[in-house]
Amino acid sequence: MSDAALAAIGVTASNETLESPARRALRRLLKHKGAIAGLVVIATFILLALFAPLISPYNPIATSWTLVRKPPSALHWFGTDDLGRDILARVIFGARASLLAGLISVSIALSIGVPLGLLAGYRGGFVDALISRITDAMLACPFLILAIALAAFLGPSLGNAMIAIGISATPVFIRLTRGQVMAVKIEDYVEAARAVGNPPWRIALVHILPNILPALLVQATLSIAAAIIAEAALSFLGLGQQPPAPSWGSMLNAAQRFLTNAPWMAIWPGLAIFLVVLSLNLVGDGLRDALDPRQR
Repeated sequence: MSDAALAAIGVTASNETLESPARRALRRLLKHKGAIAGLVVIATFILLALFAPLISPYNPIATSWTLVRKPPSALHWFGTDDLGRDILARVIFGARASLLAGLISVSIALSIGVPLGLLAGYRGGFVDALISRITDAMLACPFLILAIALAAFLGPSLGNAMIAIGISATPVFIRLTRGQVMAVKIEDYVEAARAVGNPPWRIALVHILPNILPALLVQATLSIAAAIIAEAALSFLGLGQQPPAPSWGSMLNAAQRFLTNAPWMAIWPGLAIFLVVLSLNLVGDGLRDALDPRQR
């Protein structure tokens, strides 16, 4: 190998060494084509949800008995439903419920699961055993079944559905946080922080928590996708967003009776759920690869 090639390799290695972890992760993420495509789709749905009143061609709850189950046309691009409502308008406004449910549900799970997992992993002993057994008991019940049970107990509404989904997703974050903390707290820099007299709360919040955030971020991205599916399932069962407010799950519930005569009623909300969930999983995969320190 020539001296020029060796020098170029040395300069590249030096630049990668001096590059900040955040910039290096962003550069890796931008090279992940699937993650970029997912981000574009997610950003599109976020813009649709934010500016729904300006983008939507019709009122999503306005009915018309002369437009019942009309196929897609120039006036109604996605067709109309069994009450003559424009499906495109309802898909656009339904993005609000789904994205909001995903974000708030995962925020609830993070706000409960991360502190409990941090406490269990760092303290150990009886506290760890108690939190771990409660977590195991919750994990013994499937995620969606637990969410349905909690939503039925709290009552049918979008807010209660988000609370139910958030509580059901909490055990995953408790277990992940606990495992990450137990792996990190024996590192040399944590022992050094303990040796110089840092109190336990400072070690946990300043030295341990920032170093487990990448794993939590990836899990949160994947959990948002699961929460969107769960919200659609609860709305499909009548436990989420209540009619006439638009929701992708309730749209599928209404469409199940007309799959033969009006398949477009099920295609568009189903496609919206598919695209958002697939995009979030692609972004999660990209973040995992970008934040993995073993990746070069």
